[in-house]
Amino acid sequence: MEHFPTIHTKFWDAVIAVPIVMIITQCLKIFFRIKPVWIPSVALIIGLLISIFISHRHNLLAGIFMGWFYGYSAIGSFASLKTTIIAYRNKKIRESKNQ
Repeated sequence: MEHFPTIHTKFWDAVIAVPIVMIITQCLKIFFRIKPVWIPSVALIIGLLISIFISHRHNLLAGIFMGWFYGYSAIGSFASLKTTIIAYRNKKIRESKNQ
């Protein structure tokens, strides 16, 4: 008896599922005006739903584990992208003030 499930990470997990979670989360944020404080929870729920019902539907434990991966990867990717854009904008503003 295994204590932990064998989880095979596929192309779907790394390249397709996380961007899909990001896109769906952003669409829901725009269309339903979800408060920013709820966005990480929404991304996590979407990640869990996609993982449990689509990509790992035959293994609940693997679905939950990978759903957390999808949700938190989307949250981290969005936070990183947002930080990079803000830093870039601030750099451009500083450069224009120094000229």
